[in-house]
Amino acid sequence: MQTNKRSYHTLLSILGAYFLGLTSFAYALPSDKHQPIHISADAAQINEKTGTTTYTGNVLMKQGSMEIKAARIDLYREKDSVSRIIANGSPANFRQQAAEDKPITDAFGEKLDYLIAKQTITITGNAKVQQESDQFTGSKIVYQMDKAIVNAYSGEGKTGQRVQMVIQPKAKP
Repeated sequence: MQTNKRSYHTLLSILGAYFLGLTSFAYALPSDKHQPIHISADAAQINEKTGTTTYTGNVLMKQGSMEIKAARIDLYREKDSVSRIIANGSPANFRQQAAEDKPITDAFGEKLDYLIAKQTITITGNAKVQQESDQFTGSKIVYQMDKAIVNAYSGEGKTGQRVQMVIQPKAKP
């Protein structure tokens, strides 16, 4: 039991150090939120009563440096602004650059659920976050972007996908 606790705390320490490097994922380029959203798809269905628009077929959504690619994207609007984006694909891809001098961060999963007001992305189904050659995988990854907090979960049971990390050594200056 003590070994499991020690391994758990070691893993948390490693995750913390790793994701301090990914805090650039927490904040997009300052101009991104002021940019228009551009979406291209094979088809779209708008429901004005619910405020939901569904895009299907090779969907590409861009806003500044943010880019989402998926087979399907559901866009939810509240009070004339987008409040939630759900992207489904094989995989869906969320990509963003925090600053001009920072690397691009990619998130992949079968489903991406982005709650804009909470600045939280939940990635499920073969979830992966990658920045340059470093990557982090699990069955589910929940990233609170404004707080730079990441929670990763393994799959269910003995055969479930375990949380994995690959951290490349950094070149010394």
